[in-house]
Amino acid sequence: MTPFVYRRGVLHAEDVDLRDIAAEVGTPLYCYASAGFEESYLGIARAFAGTPSLVCYAMKANSNQAVLATLARLGAGMDVVSEGELRRARAAGVPAEKIVFSGVGKTEGELAYALDQDIMCFNVESEPELEQISAIASAAGRKARISIRVNPDIDANTHAKISTGTYASKFGIPIKEAPRVYEKAGKMPGLLVTGVDMHIGSQITDLAPFDAAAERLVALARHLIQQGHRLEHLDLGGGLGVVYDPHSNIRPPEIATYATTILRHAKSLGLKLVLEPGKLIAANAGLLLTRVIHVKQGAGKTFVIVDAAMNDLVRPTLYDAHHEIVSVFEKAQDALRECVDVVGPVCESGDYLAQGRTMVLPRRGDLLAVMSAGAYGAVQASTYNSRLLVPEVLVKGSSFAVVRPRQSYEDLIGLDRLPDWLT
Repeated sequence: MTPFVYRRGVLHAEDVDLRDIAAEVGTPLYCYASAGFEESYLGIARAFAGTPSLVCYAMKANSNQAVLATLARLGAGMDVVSEGELRRARAAGVPAEKIVFSGVGKTEGELAYALDQDIMCFNVESEPELEQISAIASAAGRKARISIRVNPDIDANTHAKISTGTYASKFGIPIKEAPRVYEKAGKMPGLLVTGVDMHIGSQITDLAPFDAAAERLVALARHLIQQGHRLEHLDLGGGLGVVYDPHSNIRPPEIATYATTILRHAKSLGLKLVLEPGKLIAANAGLLLTRVIHVKQGAGKTFVIVDAAMNDLVRPTLYDAHHEIVSVFEKAQDALRECVDVVGPVCESGDYLAQGRTMVLPRRGDLLAVMSAGAYGAVQASTYNSRLLVPEVLVKGSSFAVVRPRQSYEDLIGLDRLPDWLT
């Protein structure tokens, strides 16, 4: 159920008129609906309620403190991939024992900080990392709980830039090498082997890859237990897709079906299940609100030029991603529609939010909502062309609050420093 609905012909976020947010905060802006995060998280948690489990939200999708606090209050753990994300999680009140640390390039400083925080687990992605953690933990007289991320060599059938489960990927250790690496880890000082981990990709719409990967991971876990490893958890990653294009025939599986597929393999193990959804929780809980600057009639093409750009939402350019774009004022079903490109002010040909999109032609000053932008939107934003980072707004019922203010030009320029010879 979407938290963004038309009421009396105007798009609302929960009970808040988007025009009111635009008038107070200005555009472009990200708008998030608390209900969207809450319903998605609780839907996943309930699907696995009959089995010991922990939903660790993948913070890389959206790491705003207000979002993290919303999920933490529901009992969510966090999947982090940097010291910055770990610090954000802790600042939002997430207990260390609910945090897993993933990523292929954790630095010595990051590992030491996470060890000091006594997090639940390090998801180890290589043998050199394993040796590094062992050295740091031993020097500190500590034990680091670790899980090895295995690569099951499963093609998730998703975009090449978000597929992580084949041997061509930089992520994880080949599953055929895992027994040897686990045997090595079990003998290394400073390490406590507690789990097995995988993550095969993002925006997955077919359960067959999950099914095959879960079967391989569970078979590995059984082997490791037989070899004497005292495993505590099985981490199945995230990656289940969401609906970006409501007109597409491709639909991600229901959460209940996803859970049934995983539990069919994993439940008999008796291990705690760890899940790392990010996009599944955040994507449809947010939108990017933008205003039309001009409508430009080109040679054989119409451009709708808006005040949001690729620096605000890079997914269409980076991933060929589709985001539905709708008018804040509801249009009649039989209204005349045209094929347009929705583009921003950035000086790049790749600066677009949509290409070849059929929509009712807007007018200058109209508000447009770029839907399903709650994940990998604000976190990937930049200040390219010296454009200010846009604000983020969180809605709860009939109230809204700015949870990241719009950057000022003084803030932006003030980040630079002149060397002595130029002052």
